[in-house]
Amino acid sequence: METKFEHLQSAHCENGVTTNLLRSVGVQKMTEPLAFGIGSGLYFVHLPFLKINKGPAIAFRTMPGLIFKRTCDSLRIPVIRKKFSSKQQAEDFLDNCLKAGRSVGCQVGVYYLTYFPKEYRFHFNAHNIIVYGKENDIYKVSDPVMETVTTLSSYELERVRFARGPLAPRGQVYYPVEDKPVTDEQISKAIVRGIKKNVFHMLTLPGGPVAGITGIAAAGRRIKTWRDKLGPQNAGLYLAQLVRMQEEIGTGGGGFRYIYGAFLQEAHPFLPIDELFNISKLFTQSGDLWRTAAVQAAGIYRGRIGAQQDYDTMGDYLIEIAEIEKRAFQALSKIKWPS
Repeated sequence: METKFEHLQSAHCENGVTTNLLRSVGVQKMTEPLAFGIGSGLYFVHLPFLKINKGPAIAFRTMPGLIFKRTCDSLRIPVIRKKFSSKQQAEDFLDNCLKAGRSVGCQVGVYYLTYFPKEYRFHFNAHNIIVYGKENDIYKVSDPVMETVTTLSSYELERVRFARGPLAPRGQVYYPVEDKPVTDEQISKAIVRGIKKNVFHMLTLPGGPVAGITGIAAAGRRIKTWRDKLGPQNAGLYLAQLVRMQEEIGTGGGGFRYIYGAFLQEAHPFLPIDELFNISKLFTQSGDLWRTAAVQAAGIYRGRIGAQQDYDTMGDYLIEIAEIEKRAFQALSKIKWPS
């Protein structure tokens, strides 16, 4: 059994799954940047009190699952999302979806994905794939970050669907319920809703010095204290965690800023406001600086540099990034959107 499905590669897994699933139900104008922007995907949170892989929890995007949910909600497309306590029930539900001709998104763990190179496998349970067919005991898989489609055996798929640890997927599946025509007017309204929500999350969402623009600047100030407070070894591990979350999990800090800049450019045909192009350049500038910061952090972690001045430089990068992104979101907040 196999559904009608076209694989499109993307930079980030949930963006790609959202784009591919919506295109499979007729939303042909959906692209990865539009999905990310409508889904208000850009974010930052740094939780020094929560440890993942021996480092502080850091995220450069919204919580897993919200991009798909928000994008579909904004386009008024109903969705189904289910988790399971029984592995057999999870497999039966997936097989029934495939028999009905429905491609299904799945949240999975990365560590046991056999088609991933070993150096990219670590314990991260918020990866997203699409299962679009099954032949005998082999599931046909579209992983948006891969160039071509791939496969997993029933056992391999079960193993990643029920990976344990933080963000355990519990067999989670999700998909748009029905084919539904979407007009350009609906897309333009969804774009505005997505931008307004992202402005709120980055500028005014309560959360103290751990989230949004305030969180980026606060993280920069914390980094300046790590060498003395943690010692060079642990400080290096913390910076390695930042680089891992920024550059290896999906597209991370820099990549997400580039995607958001592309989103503002792709929004222009639906909302011909020329200021969007100027603001998109600020996100490109932020993305470049996030990448520069990643190089600095990697140099400290690998021991090429490591003086206090190097930590200060690293922290200053994040403080500058916060200022750039603050200007960008403030500019978006001042645009007079069509009613």
